[in-house]
Amino acid sequence: MSTVKVSIVVPIYNLEKYVPRCLDALVNQTLEDIEIICVDDGSKDSAPQIIEDYKKKYPKKVKTFHKENGGEWSARTYGLKQATGEYVGFIDSDDVPEITWAEKLYNAAKENNADIAFCGYDRVDLDTGKTVSTEMTQYGKMNKDVDWNDDFIVYANPSLWNKIYRLDIVKNLEFLPFRGCNDTLFLIHSYMDGAKKLTFIPDVLYHYYLRSSSQIHNMNEKDIENLKKYFLVTKENCKKIGKYEEYKDNLSSMVFLHLAISWAFMLSYDKSVNMNKALKGITQYLNENFPEWKNNKNYKFLHCFKKGFKYICIWGVHLFYRIHLPIVYIWVNRFLLDVVKLEVKW
Repeated sequence: MSTVKVSIVVPIYNLEKYVPRCLDALVNQTLEDIEIICVDDGSKDSAPQIIEDYKKKYPKKVKTFHKENGGEWSARTYGLKQATGEYVGFIDSDDVPEITWAEKLYNAAKENNADIAFCGYDRVDLDTGKTVSTEMTQYGKMNKDVDWNDDFIVYANPSLWNKIYRLDIVKNLEFLPFRGCNDTLFLIHSYMDGAKKLTFIPDVLYHYYLRSSSQIHNMNEKDIENLKKYFLVTKENCKKIGKYEEYKDNLSSMVFLHLAISWAFMLSYDKSVNMNKALKGITQYLNENFPEWKNNKNYKFLHCFKKGFKYICIWGVHLFYRIHLPIVYIWVNRFLLDVVKLEVKW
């Protein structure tokens, strides 16, 4: 039986400048019984040698693997298959976890018999070092059962790196072969594959660094088409396990939130894209594949009004889509972010 409490998967592609900073935080974790699985995804710089140096220095903690470049998704899947711990987490090599990240998440998971443990995190501007926002601290210490009739799971932050998963539940999952939104789909599929109990701690244990060159800042139409494709895969998986009728309302809510709101907005920064055409395509996709989006109970005004300002804003975006004017949402949000410098959190 493995004595590893937490396996930590770190996909690495170049970023030699940041890898030592990340690995220093990992090898000094206050939880001793961990394994750090470094997966070099065909790096062209000195990153492969850096991780080998760490393996030599910390042979009981660091494991290294080298593979041909296949994308971050393939490196994460590869690392997941090597994991032997009771729980598994994922760290990006240009970010920095607190040295208590593994211990506090593991203790919270064990104390509450949770399948997934969440923590708070902040987003930091890489150039200035300024904290842009702090996320996932609003719940305090809390436990939550996975309930597909509760829209809580729609809005629970899907980022990979502010949580650990019970390995037995996610071991056979694979990250999908496209960039972006893999964290969302991984979390959805973990619910489908048996995650029942969630636990939250408000401690800010992860520092996510914003880089202008990162993938999320370079959205294009191919990414949108990939996301559409894999939400359909998720839908089919729901049907295969006989859960689609139970899941369809919240699943359509997730699709609308991520595709029609978050990704559509990011796509608007691609100057080559005809946004009116793209938004029309998104609406058509929703109508044909997730028709529950239009009359979804999660987007009724009274439901959103009771939950607060953020949800009223989401209701407003939903309204713009229903009256065939989603471009207004893009204009308003671009004005708020580009001119007022106010980022609306969805």
